[in-house]
Amino acid sequence: MWNALSPITACKKKLYALNPAQPPQYVQVQRTRSKQRSAPADPVSLERQVRQLLADKISGNQVGIWLLLPEQLRLGTWDLLLRWSGHPPQRLEPRWGLHLVNEAALCLCSYRYRRTLSQKGFEVANGLPFVPTDQALHALLDRHTVAEAQQLQTALGKLRRAGKHFGGQLLAMDPHRMRSYTQRQMRRHRLSTTEKPIKMGQTFFLLDCQTQQPICFTLASAAQSVVQATPQRLRLGAEILSARPDAPSKPLVLADKEHYSQELFQAVSQQGGFDLLCALPAYPECLQRWGKIPAARFAPRWPGYTTATEPYHFQNDSQALYHELVQRSGVKKEDLQYQGFLSTVLRPEVQALTHEYPQRWQVKEFFKFNQAMGWHRTGTLNLNVRYGQLTMALLAQAAVHQLRQRLGPPLAAWDATHLARHLFEGLEGDIRVREDTIVVTLYHAPNTELLRGHYQNLPDKLRQQGVDPHIP
Repeated sequence: MWNALSPITACKKKLYALNPAQPPQYVQVQRTRSKQRSAPADPVSLERQVRQLLADKISGNQVGIWLLLPEQLRLGTWDLLLRWSGHPPQRLEPRWGLHLVNEAALCLCSYRYRRTLSQKGFEVANGLPFVPTDQALHALLDRHTVAEAQQLQTALGKLRRAGKHFGGQLLAMDPHRMRSYTQRQMRRHRLSTTEKPIKMGQTFFLLDCQTQQPICFTLASAAQSVVQATPQRLRLGAEILSARPDAPSKPLVLADKEHYSQELFQAVSQQGGFDLLCALPAYPECLQRWGKIPAARFAPRWPGYTTATEPYHFQNDSQALYHELVQRSGVKKEDLQYQGFLSTVLRPEVQALTHEYPQRWQVKEFFKFNQAMGWHRTGTLNLNVRYGQLTMALLAQAAVHQLRQRLGPPLAAWDATHLARHLFEGLEGDIRVREDTIVVTLYHAPNTELLRGHYQNLPDKLRQQGVDPHIP
């Protein structure tokens, strides 16, 4: 049960609302897969239509999306969308933003032909009596700048950090390239030597390794390199984590060989908010250098594994001192294998190489688990649109993460697609109004007793947690 913002009086088929103070505005909305219609979209008409739908009662198979609403109240999603849109809650814009968030949770943000979302309980969860068209959402996102999307990311990141979604001490950064179907002329990327180059859109994520939760991301054109995109991503992450150059313990950022460059290490050292540990490419000159390190400099850790630390200077910058951590594997001289890592600060070798750096691969698990929310393919390369769309997916991922903590096994281990198909749009149910409360009933819900403990008498539970249970 959720409390409504103001008492609602229902009488059979009629739901009384405010009298219109101005002529209704109209907007194109999606009705079915192939048809569109016009609907009044001024604040008074929106309220009247939503109240009427609730009075008529709603039955559908997408009632499961309402399980996300209390998580969005706890997270503060609505307040973030109001700030991003710059409009009051009676307007369309923040409600369209909530539509984008819930659409990402349903993993439908890239499949236009599967968007049969109306008349099933989905649109009312967004405060709308209809499903907006793709053209309307594209125009909404295009009106908001990259800076506004980054401000939304920063506010969300700070809320998540306060909610202990991540600690922010061990981080991984990684580029995530998605196939693009744009018609623009652009640089093509080759994933492997056996594949031909294809158009791709680039995202660059900063992820907490210990919780597998994203902190922030940046976007760039297909021509921008990892080295060029990383400083901006770290500045955004430093603002979220309040990382300071004078902090006694700085977050450690883990990077793969693609990030190895003098420019990146100089940028990280100048910013001062993070420490950086990066794997080194096994170039022939690197292998020769590691092979010349005296055996006495290697400290045995366990049979067949030794480590050493050497000072490191880039060729044209002899003043900046870095530290090269080298691991040597093998017993016989002819079987020895080397791998080097470059660090901005001196670190314990075993801790850095065997415990911290292997956690960098958690970022791959995050993409595999959550990329269906909108991080697996891209159409337009309009940065305003893409930043806005992917930031809404970041909001959806945060709310879904909170929901997973309450679902219990095996639901908590489902990936984004499985959760969307079998929970958010796989549960039959109905939505109705009882006095000033919206009552949501789910049929054949999994883990019934566990969910009942979290969702029955929900307004009281939210108040006890310091959360206002009213739906704007």
